[in-house]
Amino acid sequence: MRRLLLALPLALLPLAVMAHDEHDHDHDHQHGSLGAHEHGVAHLNAVLDGNTLELELESPAMNLVGFEHVAQSDADKAKVAAVRAQLEAPLKLFGLSAAAGCKESEQELESPLFGDAPAKDDDDGDEHEHGHSDIHAHYRFDCAAPDKLAALDLTPLFKTYPATQKIQLQLIGPNGQKGVEATPANAKITF
Repeated sequence: MRRLLLALPLALLPLAVMAHDEHDHDHDHQHGSLGAHEHGVAHLNAVLDGNTLELELESPAMNLVGFEHVAQSDADKAKVAAVRAQLEAPLKLFGLSAAAGCKESEQELESPLFGDAPAKDDDDGDEHEHGHSDIHAHYRFDCAAPDKLAALDLTPLFKTYPATQKIQLQLIGPNGQKGVEATPANAKITF
């Protein structure tokens, strides 16, 4: 399953390329990246395979915490701790049908703000030199009735983190694969 989730971005790359607008293109060249770090935008991979639902969220720390530097003040440390506690409760962030009976079975959170070492990127590595920090969250759920999981509601995530203006979602489910852009006004995505 983990290989499937990791392969998802490659499988949907043609969709991402088609959705790439000119503004993002200019922004990417200014920052030397492929758009992986854009304030206000998060990326979410979702895979529903049998009884297993996996969600992988990647977001600039600015969207969730409000800053990207290592927390030094007590206020910043408290904000990082609060965001981490929110991320540790994914059923409050991702709206899943109660009828599906999904229970969290695995969780992994990573960020330089959480004390993790910066990830070694495939690019030139200047992302962290410019003070950009990302937060990565991976969740696995075991669902008793996955056929009752018709949609993923991102409304709680947008309400919890209002600086997140859109989420680029790549989804693989029983009806195939698709790429969708979720916004606060269009936050419910069907599988």
